[in-house]
Amino acid sequence: MNTITAVQRRTVVVTGAARGQGAAHAALLARTGYRVVMTDVLDEIGEQYAATVRTRGYDVDYRRLDVTDEADWARLASSLAATDAAVCGLVNNAGILRYGLISDTSVQTWTLHERVNTLGPFLGIRALAPLMTTTGSIVNVSSTAALVGSAGYAAYAASKAALIALTKVAAVECAPRVRVNVVCPGGVATPMNDDEPAGGTSSDAPLARRARPEEISPLIQYLISEASSFVTGSTFTIDGGLTAV
Repeated sequence: MNTITAVQRRTVVVTGAARGQGAAHAALLARTGYRVVMTDVLDEIGEQYAATVRTRGYDVDYRRLDVTDEADWARLASSLAATDAAVCGLVNNAGILRYGLISDTSVQTWTLHERVNTLGPFLGIRALAPLMTTTGSIVNVSSTAALVGSAGYAAYAASKAALIALTKVAAVECAPRVRVNVVCPGGVATPMNDDEPAGGTSSDAPLARRARPEEISPLIQYLISEASSFVTGSTFTIDGGLTAV
C-alpha cells in the first residue's frame, strides 16, 4: 500500500468521475500521487468506484456534485478550503450527449447540453481557480464534435465548441497562476456514447475505432502536471486521426 505524504496531498477535482473517462482520469491521477476528489451525481456507482481505488492504497474521495448547480460548487469549494487540501487541479470532464438532428432537437435538449457541457465548467473554474494559491491547472474536456461537422450532434457540438472558447478566455484571465487547457477526444467507448449510432464518428478515423478511456487519461495527467508548465490556452485533439482527414 502506498504511503500518502504531505506532498501527495495536492488535490485534483474530477467531475463526472463515477464511470467512463472521468473514472479513468481519476484513477491515473491517483496512481501518480495526487489526492483525487471524484464528483458525480451517480452516487452509488461513484462511491463504489472510489472505494475500489482506495483498496489499492490511493488517496481518493467521492463527493456528490451537480455541475449545473452553483450552490453545489460553492459547498465543494468551502469544504476543500476548510481541510488540508492543496487544490492544484480541476478536470471538467462531466458531460452529456443526446444524439439528434437539428429538426428533432428540442429547446430543452439544447439547453441541457449548454448547462452541463458549458455552464458546468464555467462554474467549476469560477469556484475552484481561487483555491489554487500557488500554481494550478484546469483541463476542460471538449470533443472533436466541436471541430468537425457531423449530422446529429448540433446541441452537443455547439456546447463543446463554446467550451473551447471559454478555455481560451479563462487561460488569459487566470494566468500566470493557473493554466487552462482543453482536450478534444474523438469517439470514446463510454456509457455516454450509448445514445449515438453504432460506432459514432470513429469509423471515419484512420484508426477506425473508439478509444478506450484509459487512452485519453495520460494526456489529462500531463496537462495537470508540472511537466506542462508552459502550456496554457491550448487545444489538444486525441482522436485516432479523425481531424486529420
